[in-house]
Amino acid sequence: MNPIAMARRQRGLSLIELVMFIVIVGVGLAGVLSVMNVTVGSSADPVIRKQALAVAEAMLEELLSKDFQNDPADPVNASATLGCTPTTAPRCVPNTVADRPNYNDVDDYNGWNQTGVYQVDGSLAPVLGNYRVAVAVAALALNGVAGKQVTVTVVGGAETIILNGFRGNF
Repeated sequence: MNPIAMARRQRGLSLIELVMFIVIVGVGLAGVLSVMNVTVGSSADPVIRKQALAVAEAMLEELLSKDFQNDPADPVNASATLGCTPTTAPRCVPNTVADRPNYNDVDDYNGWNQTGVYQVDGSLAPVLGNYRVAVAVAALALNGVAGKQVTVTVVGGAETIILNGFRGNF
């Protein structure tokens, strides 16, 4: 075969084809990287939601494990500081983080509103200092039985978790 004819048949890429290839690959790569940037930027959101949910579940479980009430002289818990007696801890004052180890009934948590997640011993959980935890306890009748509805609200960043639980007097 003639070497001149063979050279004409074996052609490489032209400069225009090479530039078009680089442009097309560059645009595709830019699109993929922009999607990755958005995905990675919001990947921490589920962590915040899961932490807030775990805090709310732990607080609700702690609350519902306590007695229904501890003041037989006030069975409807009409006092301003629910579930307390003058001679037992916690005292008949609004309860604080320091009193938490002494909480012995559901009503002791009513009005809990703290920034930061505190452990039962009163120490602040180091990673959860920016979360806000609030608790509300409301008396109600559950099918003729005295009961209480416990609402735990945890706010962490843009996430708000609200859990409700019920405690019956049995």
